[in-house]
Amino acid sequence: MTDTTIATTTTTPLRKVLGERTAKALATHLDLHTAGDLIYHFPRRYDERGEHTDLRALEVGEQVTLLAQVKSTTVRPMRQRRGTMLEITIGDGSGATLTCTFFNQAWRERELRTGRWGLFAGKVTDFRGKRQLNGPAYQLLRADATQDEAAEEIEEFAGALIPVYPAAAAVPTWTIAKCVRTVLDTFQPPDDPLPGTVRANRNLVGIGTALREIHRPSSKEDLFRAKHRLKWDEAFAVQLTLVQRKARAAAAPGRSRPRREDGILAAFDAALPYELTEGQARVGEEIAADLARPHPMHRLLQGEVGSGKTLVAVRAMLQVVDAGGQAALLAPTEVLATQHHRSISAQLGALGRAGEIDGDPDGTQLTLVTGSLGAAARRAALAKVADGSAGIVVGTHALLYEGVDFHDLGLVVVDEQHRFGVEQRDALRAKAARPPHVLVMTATPIPRTVAMTVYGDLETSTLSQLPRGRSPIASHVVPPERPAFLERAWQRVKEEVKAGHQAYVVCPRIGDAAGAEDDGEPPGDNESSRRPPLAVLDVAPILEEGPLRGLRIGILHGRLPADEKDAVMRSFAAGDLDVLVATTVIEVGVDVPNSTVMIIMDADRFGVSQLHQLRGRVGRGSAPGICLLVTEAMEGTPARDRLDAVASTTDGFKLAELDLEQRREGDVLGASQSGKHSHLRLLSLLRDSKLITEARAEAADLVRDDPALERHPALAASVAALVDEERAEYLEKG
Repeated sequence: MTDTTIATTTTTPLRKVLGERTAKALATHLDLHTAGDLIYHFPRRYDERGEHTDLRALEVGEQVTLLAQVKSTTVRPMRQRRGTMLEITIGDGSGATLTCTFFNQAWRERELRTGRWGLFAGKVTDFRGKRQLNGPAYQLLRADATQDEAAEEIEEFAGALIPVYPAAAAVPTWTIAKCVRTVLDTFQPPDDPLPGTVRANRNLVGIGTALREIHRPSSKEDLFRAKHRLKWDEAFAVQLTLVQRKARAAAAPGRSRPRREDGILAAFDAALPYELTEGQARVGEEIAADLARPHPMHRLLQGEVGSGKTLVAVRAMLQVVDAGGQAALLAPTEVLATQHHRSISAQLGALGRAGEIDGDPDGTQLTLVTGSLGAAARRAALAKVADGSAGIVVGTHALLYEGVDFHDLGLVVVDEQHRFGVEQRDALRAKAARPPHVLVMTATPIPRTVAMTVYGDLETSTLSQLPRGRSPIASHVVPPERPAFLERAWQRVKEEVKAGHQAYVVCPRIGDAAGAEDDGEPPGDNESSRRPPLAVLDVAPILEEGPLRGLRIGILHGRLPADEKDAVMRSFAAGDLDVLVATTVIEVGVDVPNSTVMIIMDADRFGVSQLHQLRGRVGRGSAPGICLLVTEAMEGTPARDRLDAVASTTDGFKLAELDLEQRREGDVLGASQSGKHSHLRLLSLLRDSKLITEARAEAADLVRDDPALERHPALAASVAALVDEERAEYLEKG
């Protein structure tokens, strides 16, 4: 008799294997449509009898799936209404217990007998100080059944690692496990996309073995090998994409912008009142060499707040101007664009005022283009951009609009690139006749593996030294258990102002009824019972009438009109204000060397990197800076641990790694931009750095020999599936 079972492949619709009803539930609640979608829906973790989830670690509000044993059952009448309540207590062997309640379902007592093990899923709630699951879904393990009666279940559960899947209320983890078992019974794995040489070099199991063992591991060792192989697929696909893009970019036709020995850059360098740091000189040489090549530069310049990135960018822009081109500096906000225009204007002096009475005739012109320019000023600025007399153009996304035409755009400098959408950056790049050189700057330190994975098609330069004369910043947590510390913080502000300095007070929210948008980055702690974050418009009057009475206080936030924002910043920079109460609009680029103290209210509402960026606004002059992190987070909570970490170090790279640990890593591949599943299903940019480095090396070797992967069609198809077109575009344009 022949076997008529039809093999299931990754493209088989789930309805053909599981039936219409189950397939519809998986599609509706989990966006899983094909056998491949389900097979690549990997378990989030694995439970094992004898090694249970510690019930003491559960947090209120968390959606959980627990492997636990029924310890006791009670049925009693309800007090407030008719009917009965079944209350069962479950334990996991750690000594901790949890209550499960069922209303008017006393019949469940017959199933939920003392001693039975089961999987329980639901949301942890709190009732009179006791944690409980209210009406949880559950599946009991049939440990009391005979082996014949429960053969399938015994195979799945008896002493085995039990997969716990990302699930939905309507499709619990055990339903997913059952569906996966059904699909695996007839599953025909795809051709292995990894070249045999790579599998052999890196000792990787085959794709079929990996996909079976990730769902039904025979042992912990087999599970490790399966995960390792599937992580390799993810890392290799991303690195191949980036290496291919880098190779294409290196071959694309651009325009060489070599350095001139007698140009504006030479005059600028000669007039500098200080020496470049060793890092600035080294990075400057790397960029100068890139600009001189006939292919577009794609370079990421990362450096701590205050490390002198803008000076490096100005020198690069002057080299391009010397070579007959124009340079555009794109900033994320008008405040920052105006600040850049002002500081670059001061740095260039007469060299940036060619054509004016006091300008250097051998220099260039610097122009600002923002949305708030008046009609006449805008026309004049755009004329200079179009005829090429403006060698350096600073602006916001207003530079991207139709009607802004460059004479010869040779270099695009993007500041704080993570604040720009992909399309915006691409629109500016398209304004050049040939692809311009691109320099991306960020003051957010990027862990090496993230740089390799997200910016892997860019060359990376790092400025780690601070220029001479920059002062250290001391950071301290102002905790709820020490109320006197907050009083002391306001005293400290008054002392600094008395000594001739200025202060920032940062709040996570703007305030007022019209729209209390949150400027912070809530890092994901359970906040259901917390008060709203403090707001600028509420805090400023309290300070004016209370602890900072008598000081000149200004406010700054993102909803102020552009001219008002600029007026406030000018006022603060000129020393006409003592204290600026602001949102994170001051996070990047605001440079007031006289500011020495920053108080961040509700500091636990901000992300780690954001706190590090914010405190970089103080200590920019000769006087030391101090940053005080005010919080209601208690000792021992994750939020407090985060703040203690920020206070303990000014090493931005250490903090960036901590930040990465606490974020959804998938977002770095643009999942949040595309709205699709993250393709980092298993790979951790932090924990798998060695694997990513190895994948990069193998990818470089392979692309060198076979740039379009023509000799590896299965691999090319796998890369296309893992790094889909939209994600690939995100990587390319990013």
